Amino acid sequence: MKEKLSGILDNALHQIEESGELEKLNEIRVAFLGKKGELTSVLKSMKDVAPEDRPKVGQLVNEARTKIEARLEEKKNAFEKKLREEKMRQEVIDVTLPGRKKEFGHRHPNTLALNEVEKIFIGMGYEVVEGPEIEYDYYNFEALNIPADHPAKDEQDTFYINDQILLRTQTSSVQVHEMEKGKLPIRMISPGRVFRSDDVDATHSPSFHQVEGLVIDRHITFADLKGTLEQFAKQLFGEETKVKFRPHHFPFTEPSAEMDVSCFKCGGKGCRFCKGEGWIEILGCGMVHPHVLEMRDIDPEKYTGFAFGVGLERIALLKYEIDDMRLLYENDIRFLSQF
Repeated sequence: MKEKLSGILDNALHQIEESGELEKLNEIRVAFLGKKGELTSVLKSMKDVAPEDRPKVGQLVNEARTKIEARLEEKKNAFEKKLREEKMRQEVIDVTLPGRKKEFGHRHPNTLALNEVEKIFIGMGYEVVEGPEIEYDYYNFEALNIPADHPAKDEQDTFYINDQILLRTQTSSVQVHEMEKGKLPIRMISPGRVFRSDDVDATHSPSFHQVEGLVIDRHITFADLKGTLEQFAKQLFGEETKVKFRPHHFPFTEPSAEMDVSCFKCGGKGCRFCKGEGWIEILGCGMVHPHVLEMRDIDPEKYTGFAFGVGLERIALLKYEIDDMRLLYENDIRFLSQF
């Protein structure tokens, strides 16, 4: 038994010395010390050894195991040291090179403009409400007093999924959902992405963003609308900003208007920015049409309201003096890093 153990020990140490990689050491460990290893087999055959010799044989097995484990650990440490030195040699750092500046991201111009708009209206007591981008035709059109034969429902203007479902063309549909809850009064804005079948150019995109506003309460008048939007314009473009309302038509408001702001670059004198007119068109607005209120079971004799809508990209283009809407979506770091 002693000769057998000596042979196992010599064989194990020889294989360890000849091994050239860590994986090979693991194979040797299993072959000699594993559950089916050679030393383990010797221990399992102890029943065949005379009782008086078992302590001595057990001692020899333990000594052999200890020597094999010690040599395996030495060899493993040598391999790891060699690998570490090789890695350090390959990954050497030239401390004379200039440091690499860490780039930090920042908010997109659209997000900056939206945050400012939300801050203004939240300061006036409005809440921010969001709604689905995939909408029913009813909420996007019919509930807003836009009948089935209206030109806006043409497939050349609207992305239809089927005859009842579409990609919303305006966030006014969120106002309908909010009115449907029946909780009055309402003071809300609904920012979000909208979709229209437009060709891409400097001022148009098939996907853009709107911020719609809605107020419904008792005794709301056009004067409230004008005062609210004038305050909004002054906070957004500066205290010297003036506003002008022009008659217009929207199916869901009556009366309706478009609002212009005095050019904040030239103070209304006329310049390249305002194309010499002194005024810049900024949004559409009006008093909520009585029929829209009636469809939501709101009594137009008791409640009135106003609504408005502004393109978020338009605000960003004006505020940051960007002359091409496409720049907002091209992800050009040279452009975006300016904000």
